[in-house]
Formats: sequence, C-alpha cells, structure tokens
Amino acid sequence: MIIAENIFKSYGKLQVLKGISLQIKKSEIVTIVGASGAGKSTLLHILGTLDKADSGSIYIAGEAIQKLSDKKLAQFRNAKIGFVFQFHNLLPEFTAQENVALPALLAGKKSQDAYQEAEKLLVMLGLAERMKHLPGELSGGECQRIAVARALINKPEVIFADEPSGNLDSHNAEQLHRIFFQIREKFQTTFVIVTHSHTLAQMADRSLLIKDGQIQI
Repeated sequence: MIIAENIFKSYGKLQVLKGISLQIKKSEIVTIVGASGAGKSTLLHILGTLDKADSGSIYIAGEAIQKLSDKKLAQFRNAKIGFVFQFHNLLPEFTAQENVALPALLAGKKSQDAYQEAEKLLVMLGLAERMKHLPGELSGGECQRIAVARALINKPEVIFADEPSGNLDSHNAEQLHRIFFQIREKFQTTFVIVTHSHTLAQMADRSLLIKDGQIQI
C-alpha cells in the first residue's frame, strides 16, 4: 500500500530524515515511535502528502506521489487518505454531522448522500445521540471519534494519525485504539500512527522506531 524509498528532509541546516525507506502492506496497522524530535511527525506528514521530501520517492496505492501536480495531489489526498490529529480540529460552528460530511461535500458528493454517510459513521462509532451537537458541547473523546468519522467519510485506503490519543484519558484512549482495529476489520483500511502510547504500539501489527532520522532495524 505504501512504499517510501530513501526519504531525506531538512529544515535549514537541521537534517531531520536521513534516507528512510519502508514498506507498509494493505490493511496493516503500523505505529511509528521514538523520542520527541526524532522525526516521527515529519515522516508521517511526508508519507501523508502534507509535506514534501527534499529527495526520495513515495508510492501510495501504486501512485507515484512525487509526480502529481498540486491539484492532482489534493484530489488524491481527499479520495485516498484520511487524517486524525492530536487535536480534533473540528469546526466549532458546525454540528458533528456537518463536520463529518465536509470532506465528502468537498469531493463533490451530493449533500443528501454526504449527510447520510456521515450519519452511518457516527452511528457506527456510538455517536447517534450526538449528531446535532456542536464540538463545544461534546467531550474530548467524543470529538476525537467525530474526527475519526470525518477521516473515514471518503472511504480512504490509508489513515494517517499523529498522536491521536495524546489528549485523551486512558479510558478514551483505549476506546479509540479499539476503534482503529474495528475500522481495519470492517473496511480493510491501512493505518500509520505516530504515538507515544506503549499500549497502542504493542497492539499494532508492527512498530517502527525512528532514532536520529533513521528507522532502527
């Protein structure tokens, strides 16, 4: 599903990634772990097409990412990739259902279809009673589950998650981790997750340790 070859990335004189290569299979759940500043989030953002490597190649679902124009890349990202971040980034003036439906509307789906799909996902994630609530009326755990539903709305092949349970208490974190595995089971989604959670790293199919800008074998 994902092939990265010889990825380098620097910010000014600081070399963050030093020739990283990896392969991730379809439906795999892979965590990326390592100390703060090791380059975990940088790698995730490059794999997820939110940032560009200085050199190297990335292929997602057979597509050579580095060869796509900015417009084609944005279309590919919206169709094939979902994101979950540490902060849920929900729009405060939109209801849970509206937040979830937004990527589908941006992709050109009919309004009725987008809202129906959003409703299905929120029901699946145990949020049927929260659909019309604004983010300010919801708990942190509920907001993060809404963010997961939003990431799923366009049926992406890969979900990239950056410290998704970093702001949650242990109960909500455990619930979120279980949801990732349920999603994989239901949709065969591939997950790449940056985390400091030892529990999640142990649950994953594989865990990649980054140290000094390289993956430790």
